[in-house]
Amino acid sequence: MNILTVNLLLSIFVFWLAARIYLLPKLASLTPVAVLTPILLLHALRHLGLMFLAPGATYPGIAPEFAYPAAFGDLLAAVLAVLALLALRMNAKISKALVWVFNIEGTVDLLTAITLATIHDASAQMGPAYWIPAFWVPALLVTHVITFVVLVKHWTGAADTKS
Repeated sequence: MNILTVNLLLSIFVFWLAARIYLLPKLASLTPVAVLTPILLLHALRHLGLMFLAPGATYPGIAPEFAYPAAFGDLLAAVLAVLALLALRMNAKISKALVWVFNIEGTVDLLTAITLATIHDASAQMGPAYWIPAFWVPALLVTHVITFVVLVKHWTGAADTKS
């Protein structure tokens, strides 16, 4: 197991602990809008995944088989997060469907990026972009799980824009 994998797993554990301590006990008393607004805002920053294509942010030789899908998958997740956020805040009927689309695409993107990084040994060429999978990806994965919980267990009627 390489150091990046250890960082990824330990960071997931810490973010999950934070969610278990601070958010999950209160989840039933919060509206979907109150929970999902900060999550979607966080994911709207996934355009930062384009760093994998930026010279200087990664070392020369980073596998394009990893870098391109990771970068553009993150960009798509960011766009979907913004669209879902706008629909959610406007209490649009399509908001729940958009949150589902965002959450599925975003989760699949992260799992694909982790797999491709492992297959192509991308961690050795990540350079300064190393912080993305070591810190950012674990936070995103935990918030995707929280979003699935909200979608399945806590969003039964209208989203209720009162937050």
